[in-house]
Amino acid sequence: MSDLNKLTIAAARDGLRKGDFTSAELTETCLVAIEAAGALNAYCHKTPEKAREMAAAADKRIAAGDAPAMCGIPLGIKDLFCTRDVPSQAASRILDGFLPQYESTVTQNLWDAGAVMLGKLSMDEFAMGSSNESACYGPVVNPWKVDDRQLTPGGSSGGSAAAVAADLCLAATGTDTGGSIRQPAAFTGTVGLKPTYGRVSRWGVIAFASSLDQAGPMTKTVRDAAIMLGAMASVDAKDSTSAERAVPDYEAALTGDIRGRRIGIPREYRMEGMSDEIDALWHKAAEMLRDAGAEVVDITLPHTKYALPAYYVIAPAEASSNLARYDGVRYGRRARLGAGDGVVEMYEKTRAEGFGPEVQRRVMIGTYVLSAGFYDAYYNRARKVRALIKRDFDQVFADGIDAILTPATPSAAFGLGEMSGKDPVEMYLNDVFTVTVNLAGLPGISVPVGLDRQGLPLGMQLIGRPWDEGGLLNLAQSLESAAGFTAKPSRWW
Repeated sequence: MSDLNKLTIAAARDGLRKGDFTSAELTETCLVAIEAAGALNAYCHKTPEKAREMAAAADKRIAAGDAPAMCGIPLGIKDLFCTRDVPSQAASRILDGFLPQYESTVTQNLWDAGAVMLGKLSMDEFAMGSSNESACYGPVVNPWKVDDRQLTPGGSSGGSAAAVAADLCLAATGTDTGGSIRQPAAFTGTVGLKPTYGRVSRWGVIAFASSLDQAGPMTKTVRDAAIMLGAMASVDAKDSTSAERAVPDYEAALTGDIRGRRIGIPREYRMEGMSDEIDALWHKAAEMLRDAGAEVVDITLPHTKYALPAYYVIAPAEASSNLARYDGVRYGRRARLGAGDGVVEMYEKTRAEGFGPEVQRRVMIGTYVLSAGFYDAYYNRARKVRALIKRDFDQVFADGIDAILTPATPSAAFGLGEMSGKDPVEMYLNDVFTVTVNLAGLPGISVPVGLDRQGLPLGMQLIGRPWDEGGLLNLAQSLESAAGFTAKPSRWW
């Protein structure tokens, strides 16, 4: 029973239904693993008593024959999701002490399905980052290690990725604004799915960039991602961007048959400076899909080169608007004021103390590009580029392409601190393969397919047609099966 935390969702579901073990036992193994993994710093708020209560309730449902697929499954929740009466800080000092009196739609859906909350997982502050070093809780450490180097788990969902990779939960929630599910999944040898924009409700998810943010599952296998997405997704009247579309049975879509599927390889993603290992693995992944019966064809997405600059105008602009609500008046941190200080000084001091350097940088950029005189030159131009990027994808799909295969990241995980003192643009380049998916509102998934020469995991990304998560997951499972990736980090923590 001591290894139950290493199970997949699918295996745990089947074991729970057969009575091989209980949710209480499964949950306890996860809680023990969490306590033993303090060196990873993945959990920022632990909820062991709540977990035990939820597991007991799940066991009663299972015994009564009322057991949805996620019933009794212990999960970690990214700190960006509001959870009732549990700290929800977005890893920021400015939300220190914030206890929501409501539950996000995604987490409520999971609890309604009988899932168990182990605690909240660390992340980059307000989801702004690619290395999980901007959290007010300190950096999360990747369970994968090279020699004595501590590596980043990626960001912003680094705590989620590290926890899944180290078996500190069976799966976790993540959010993806420009690659924040897929990049950390690639860095940790896990599966990360970013659904179509509007498939999963954003209500109760602390906002970064509202037209780009999307929640999704981070799991050990593609099948687990299908199971968990089915529980997370829903139509939500509280979210005006939630699509009025029925949620399919994603697990049933995993037929394993991809014959005749057309996979596009975009020439624009063969970028200067990309490692030979990534390029070789990309070719190998294409061959795997071809051998499984898919047709692999070259395509062009001509406006790809403008995606990163457009993203880093649009996302900070939306962030500067969303984060204006954090002023020290209603909730969260309020700076200590001096004699004679007024409301302006309160705003300035609270935000200076509460926001970290990366958040301040992006808010300043966003405020600048929205200001009079620069709105048309920057923000409106970026929006037009975004429309062109979406049109590129629309044209490719209209030409009969079912999915697009690209690398998930330009490299394997890098060391903590290696990029933090450099030009921030170098860090932003980690999103070069992922931001287009958010700009176009498409579904994308990262699947681990191999190891680099250092023994670190590398992921490949599949991008699907809008609303075709089922087809995308089926292709991803075929790639996962062909790759046969079973490597796990050696336990050092």
